[in-house]
Amino acid sequence: MKYTKTSDFDYELPKELIAQTPLKDRTASRMLVLHRNTKTYEDRHFYDIVSYLREGDVLVRNNTRVIPARLFGTKEETGAHVELLLLRQEENDIWECLAGNAKVIKPGTVVSFHDGRLLARCTEVGEKGLRKMQMLYDGIFNEILDELGNVPLPPYIREKLDDPERYQTVYAKVRGSAAAPTAGLHFTPETFAALKEKGVIIADVTLHVGLGTFRPMDTENIAEHEMHAEVYEMSQETADILNQAKAEGRRIFAVGTTSVRTLESVWNRFGEFRACSGETRLFIYPGYEWHTIDGMLTNFHLPKSTLIMMIASFAGYDFTFEAYRHAVEEKYRFFSFGDCMLITDE
Repeated sequence: MKYTKTSDFDYELPKELIAQTPLKDRTASRMLVLHRNTKTYEDRHFYDIVSYLREGDVLVRNNTRVIPARLFGTKEETGAHVELLLLRQEENDIWECLAGNAKVIKPGTVVSFHDGRLLARCTEVGEKGLRKMQMLYDGIFNEILDELGNVPLPPYIREKLDDPERYQTVYAKVRGSAAAPTAGLHFTPETFAALKEKGVIIADVTLHVGLGTFRPMDTENIAEHEMHAEVYEMSQETADILNQAKAEGRRIFAVGTTSVRTLESVWNRFGEFRACSGETRLFIYPGYEWHTIDGMLTNFHLPKSTLIMMIASFAGYDFTFEAYRHAVEEKYRFFSFGDCMLITDE
């Protein structure tokens, strides 16, 4: 198989094309439309998306909500500064975290936040900065986190975000993500109203975005990369909508790579869509056998990331990078607050 190296998925991106702030109008982003079958593309805007979907299509979106998952505290014994990014909640108030200054956090280490309003005790040391921390507090944890935590913006965004809700989709519902499913940031309630009026069916899944989505590749051989587990859920209602669409030959479009991972994970598990929840470590790259989608809306992704590998798998390697070169030449805005790409079979 071709394209087995991480370096195969690199591309040149001028820093000034990395979007630092969201557009005032969510729908005003540019949209590069890729036609998979004819290997052609066209420059449009996101508000044109309604014209590319038709009656009976199913649009699947990830309704996860970003939590203020970044906490800044100090080690109780020494006062050393510690940063925690909460990734996934486990039993007994234990969270899997990615720790900054991780070397100072050993089993039993206690980190204090906001003069002891919240404490976190290390229960387990993992690799590459991962720690399991038990949260110690009085009151309701989500209320404390909302008070003390910070929006976990990606490191390439250096501008302050004036309105934290701009790093949430308008349909965000289920708390749990350490990052936003950014392809969904372009939608407004008016967009969904127009889609529904056209006869497009909207279905929700949940995948809480964590390290599996945004951690950089650290191996040159793609096959050696291990995806971090992310929690997903599909309801009976969504499973029924999708199975019926499949049976009737209607198209399924996914909003973002996280929706894609959820759909493919469920299908790979059951050979159909079912109401279920679980963890996925699915890694999609060229050579993957697709089962569930006919189209995808996605933002522009980092070089050498697992996300651009997924796009290359779906749209085709050469076509994907031809489109990315075009996006750079035309000065599209990249990454979380940037423009988007619609990949369709027509």
